[in-house]
Amino acid sequence: MTLSFAPASDPSLPLHVIAQPDLESWLSDQPGFVAAWVEHSGFTAGLGQTLLIPDADGAPSMALAGFGKPAGRARKRFPLAAAAEALPKGTYRIASGVSDDVLETECLGWLLTGYSFDRYASQSTAKARLVAPAGVNPARLEVLAKAEALIRDLVNTPASDMGPDQLQAASEALAQEFGASCSVIAGDDLLEQNFPMIHTVGRAAAQAPRLIEMNWGNAGPKLTLVGKGVCFDTGGLNLKPGASMGLMKKDMGGAANVLGLARMIMALNLPLQLRVLIPAVENSVAGNAFRPGDILTSRKGLTVEINNTDAEGRLVLADALALADEGKPDLVISMATLTGAARVAVGADLAPFYTDSDKAADALTHAARAAADPVWRMPFHEPYEGMIEPGIADLDNAPAGGFAGSITAALFLRRFAVDSPYIHFDIYSWQRSKEPGRSKGGLGQGPRALLTALPEMLGL
Repeated sequence: MTLSFAPASDPSLPLHVIAQPDLESWLSDQPGFVAAWVEHSGFTAGLGQTLLIPDADGAPSMALAGFGKPAGRARKRFPLAAAAEALPKGTYRIASGVSDDVLETECLGWLLTGYSFDRYASQSTAKARLVAPAGVNPARLEVLAKAEALIRDLVNTPASDMGPDQLQAASEALAQEFGASCSVIAGDDLLEQNFPMIHTVGRAAAQAPRLIEMNWGNAGPKLTLVGKGVCFDTGGLNLKPGASMGLMKKDMGGAANVLGLARMIMALNLPLQLRVLIPAVENSVAGNAFRPGDILTSRKGLTVEINNTDAEGRLVLADALALADEGKPDLVISMATLTGAARVAVGADLAPFYTDSDKAADALTHAARAAADPVWRMPFHEPYEGMIEPGIADLDNAPAGGFAGSITAALFLRRFAVDSPYIHFDIYSWQRSKEPGRSKGGLGQGPRALLTALPEMLGL
């Protein structure tokens, strides 16, 4: 993978990015042979179209990239990435056509065309490299691209090679890279140290359940990230049908996304104290698997009736959130591929989030636009609190009825983060089909928006 800008000293072709409405005007300023070449080539500046224009000796003298119409660009996250994927191998520098307000986004999209998941088979990627234009911070954009690649790699790796053991190894490697500490509580030690629900969910698997903790930074506000690390989810004794199990390697997408965000924070050396908590388990079927009707006691002391063993993510997150809350950080953020209800509500492209803070919600909404990382606020709707109270226990892990599934899951989690400002993301972390700058497969959802919003939310 090539996720970096080309050196400014490399020979490069000027690239003119041309929107369809501007093509005639652009051609009017060019020599006649350029206009003739464009006309005879059939180049119309459609989104993703490219064209090399030769000089008098036949060597390429410039490149054109179609930017289409505004309505078409609005439907793409990274419009210029469509052209980056179509350009022939070489090095290019943007000479015109990209306004300052979208320059960073388009450059990030270009970098992300260099991503491929080639662990098991060779993959083709874009071969066109870009010289970082004036007005962008190339080092920061490369950090974002590498963090996105980490997220995608972790989510794309099947459970045969990304179980709790391997998720722990990935966390330890990241910690070592940036001088962070990393510790693990595994197996029956979870019971001894009062993480009963993490243990219960993961005890039927071949690889032991565990809580992974990373710490970095010793000054500034305290930020704790909690990521759901269910490395594969069979549904437990409430076994999923085969069609619903096909993507369950991505059920650790919350863990992948918090690790990606942690990588950005550490690489950019943000002035804060970072703690990452990942409950890493596999929800498997065996004689010792937890059952529907069981009542579990959480780390916080709240009891939970199990009405569906396929609603396991909130259980492991609850114990980790309780630990996070005990430290009373300035902000707790959880990220999880938690509910199908969230996909029904907002689809696959938006990352819904929950917070009681209007200030945090506004910061995230504005940051998401700037970071090309769309999010959508959902409500902690308190009239639904009764839906998660079964009577026989304090909480119900899977309320009957099928209504407001994402909201009731978020309300469940909020019961375990009561002493700290709390934001919860219910993400999909998967790109269903290839788009410019976004390969099919694992996807970061929310980390860039959070990174952009953190200075305002934490006063950095």
